[in-house]
Amino acid sequence: MNKYIKLIIAAILLFGGIYMFYEREYGWGVMLILLMIIPILLFFRNEYILLAFWEMRKQNLEKSRKWLNKITNPQNQLIAKQMGYYNYMMGLTESQSNIAKSESYMRKALDHGLSFAHDRAMAKMNLAAGAMSRGRKQEAQKWVKEAKADDKQGIMTEQIKMFEDNLKRMNVGRNMQNPQTRRGKYF
Repeated sequence: MNKYIKLIIAAILLFGGIYMFYEREYGWGVMLILLMIIPILLFFRNEYILLAFWEMRKQNLEKSRKWLNKITNPQNQLIAKQMGYYNYMMGLTESQSNIAKSESYMRKALDHGLSFAHDRAMAKMNLAAGAMSRGRKQEAQKWVKEAKADDKQGIMTEQIKMFEDNLKRMNVGRNMQNPQTRRGKYF
């Protein structure tokens, strides 16, 4: 549903409530005024994103993706802050199967903005993972450094430390040999 249709429904309920007060039907007037709150709340908090967050909290990424796929036209259905979280959650659901697609969603999420620092840190860690999978160690180190700066509460310190350890073991360059590989004619 278009985001502005929700505001039109709220306005209709407001005028209906005022009309009910005019007709001295105070109970119905109060009821319509209270019902007006629902479309206004859903304007600022999209229902599909709320349901996707609920499923993501239960670690059910498939159902979360199902709810996010119900948003057919994000530009018309979501406000700017919701666009950030829509792309963030799409990136999280894609991170299990397609890192490149997840990376593009995370970049869009950071461009639109995320409210919480730990969400920004998670997005930057996913971007670092994408850079590391492509062999771009310096870019991955840059994203990890930024994620570490955003993780003020220490929620992701363990994941950042593990990722930094993996980065230290990563070989860079096309001609560099892994010292653990065997060399020889028959090995």
